[in-house]
Amino acid sequence: MTVGTNPERLDAVDKVIGLASYPADHVPDNALHAVVVFTNQPHARLVSMDLTNVLASPGVVTVVTAADVPVNEYGLTLFDQPVFIGLDDTGCSSVPCDVSRWEADHLAVVVAESVLEARRASALIATEWEPLPLACDIAAARTDEVLVHPGSTTNTYHALRIRKGDSAHGMAEADVVIESTYELPHQEHAYLQVEAATSWIDEKNRVTVETGGQWVHEDREQIAHALDIDEEQVRVRYASIGGAFGGKEDMSLQIVMAVTARKLNALGIDRPAHCVWSREESIVGHHKRHRATVTARLGATSGGIITAVEADVWLDAGAYNYTSNKVLGNLHLSVAGAYDIPNAHIDSRAVYTHSVPGGAFRGFGGPQGAFVAESQMNKLAEKLGMDPLELRRQNALTDLSDGITQSGLPEGVGVTRVIDACAERVPPSKDLPERAGFSPIASLPPEPSELRQGRGYAAGMKNVGFSFGFPEACEADVVFHGDQDDERPVRVELFHSAAEVGQGVHTALTQMVADAVGIDFECVDSSFSDTSTGGDSGSASASRLTFMAGNSILGAVEEAEKAWADDARPAVGHFRYKPPATEALDPETGAGQPNFCYGYMAQAIELTVDIGTGHIRVDRVVSVHDVGKVIHPQLLRGQIEGAIAQAHGYTLSEQLVVENGRIRNPRLSQYLIPGIGDVPGQVDCVILESADPLGPWGARGVAEMPYITYAPAVTAALHDATGVWINTFPLTPSVVLEHLAAASR
Repeated sequence: MTVGTNPERLDAVDKVIGLASYPADHVPDNALHAVVVFTNQPHARLVSMDLTNVLASPGVVTVVTAADVPVNEYGLTLFDQPVFIGLDDTGCSSVPCDVSRWEADHLAVVVAESVLEARRASALIATEWEPLPLACDIAAARTDEVLVHPGSTTNTYHALRIRKGDSAHGMAEADVVIESTYELPHQEHAYLQVEAATSWIDEKNRVTVETGGQWVHEDREQIAHALDIDEEQVRVRYASIGGAFGGKEDMSLQIVMAVTARKLNALGIDRPAHCVWSREESIVGHHKRHRATVTARLGATSGGIITAVEADVWLDAGAYNYTSNKVLGNLHLSVAGAYDIPNAHIDSRAVYTHSVPGGAFRGFGGPQGAFVAESQMNKLAEKLGMDPLELRRQNALTDLSDGITQSGLPEGVGVTRVIDACAERVPPSKDLPERAGFSPIASLPPEPSELRQGRGYAAGMKNVGFSFGFPEACEADVVFHGDQDDERPVRVELFHSAAEVGQGVHTALTQMVADAVGIDFECVDSSFSDTSTGGDSGSASASRLTFMAGNSILGAVEEAEKAWADDARPAVGHFRYKPPATEALDPETGAGQPNFCYGYMAQAIELTVDIGTGHIRVDRVVSVHDVGKVIHPQLLRGQIEGAIAQAHGYTLSEQLVVENGRIRNPRLSQYLIPGIGDVPGQVDCVILESADPLGPWGARGVAEMPYITYAPAVTAALHDATGVWINTFPLTPSVVLEHLAAASR
């Protein structure tokens, strides 16, 4: 048995000694170098563009523009974005390409013999722009005075509703009503490996792009669409991927580098093109976690039974949709929390703005929604004088609940399990331990009279897999090798397209094959992340790969076993796993079955705050997760600790400054992600294994779950320490001091 053990990561040695090859490292000897030129215009119409000086610049080979794109549009869920802004295009696009709506819209790709020559030449592009009025935030966009996409009549392009029971009656029945408005901020992914790609035409005349992403087949599909060719004429493969977190789910270099390869080929130039973004280009040039504004009301009886929930949600999609319509769905459901509520009235809307697009980021709307739901629950517990975990326990969803969408829940609801485990390890009644003091200034000693301690809680749930009727499936191929007289295969090959974005999934999938076949881990040879060798796996997102890929592997092994029993050598098994269907919510009531599986979590936070400086130190995190079945304990712990570190930055320090549609701090020296000395001092991972009836070996997804509830648990602990509620974050020292000062007036 290998499931449940800790075999060495397949990529461990290469990564530790520096041999792992990332997209930026793959520079063929004869490569040309490409530089992507952004428009640098949040909203303007291109009047003219002259490339004469660029083409005459030393080392320049060609310039790629809108005129080179057969179908100048793309988008993961909506075709609403041009590949290039330009004057001369084919006209085959659902969105006009002469208007820049985002400072990082692509204007051109300059291809030269060296990076330096390409960058120097890119500065010589002569453009004339007609400035257009801006709607840069939710408040401005809601008025519709300035339309981001003039083909429509409103910037509010996607809306969802929930109408369950009678919320007015439920609020009237309530003895206590909690009402608050929450401001949720952007977050930058800050992955270590910036966007990079190499493209060429291979020996089979396929457009080939080697890059780092989260879904090779979706990349291939979008490239083929833009080039107006069959998908079989495109090959996408991934090198080692230095982080993604949702930030590489949408397009960055994939399409423009594919177009570049085609143009070089058309010019008779048989050389690959290579491009690497700078950190500044990366931060400006890819989407972020969505900012949002939510006004919420929560009603309950004096005994702590919730009677109704209401919420008004506004999500800033930015200039293009990316995955905003899907993120809105998660946020829409999660503002009600993991609770059985009889009456609900929730309206959620996504609006276009002339700002950085929002898109996929670990949690996918869940962290924003949980901050609202769990902050409301913590405030309700305070108002009622109740144990915050007991309040959650008596309102928690169960297998018998109909849920906020009135459709019941997938079997195995674990909300009470994680709450109980959290209460067992960190009882609210237990006094906080004495901790060493701290000073935010290394040269000064702690000031004990300024230090306050607090404890806070949060609980929640997050879907596993794609939602709301989005097609969900995962393919796997396995090949058994051995002689005709071998009773069992001696070696097995796995072909799978799952993306390894740092989480260790390639190791976990190899474990699953070994376990399913009953051979040693070392006897499995795996090939990953290449559209030419593996079927469509779906994306490395939505905490889905262990669940989906594991089931596809079980099916493929079963098929190979049948072939082996029929004396096939080698014995090949292919399987496409499809989970139970989900569905879009009813547009009027919000009724429907949005998900087929959930993961469950609860967290307790203990912290110390210096009320003189506003600095916060998180001393201890207890993170409880029902994972169904542990596949690789060490990787699981890494996922939990990594998510907590990332959520820690989101909650305390990471502040993306966007003014008039422009990012003002596009450097890691200005955007403060936590370092090793900033993260929580102690993380206790508490793992529960209640088998999911659909999961492989009973496993559920867990990658996003530790992230979901961190921020509201921290703000609850801060309130416990200071008596002050803060309805936004990051909780920088200045924000904390501002709220402490306001509370003392």
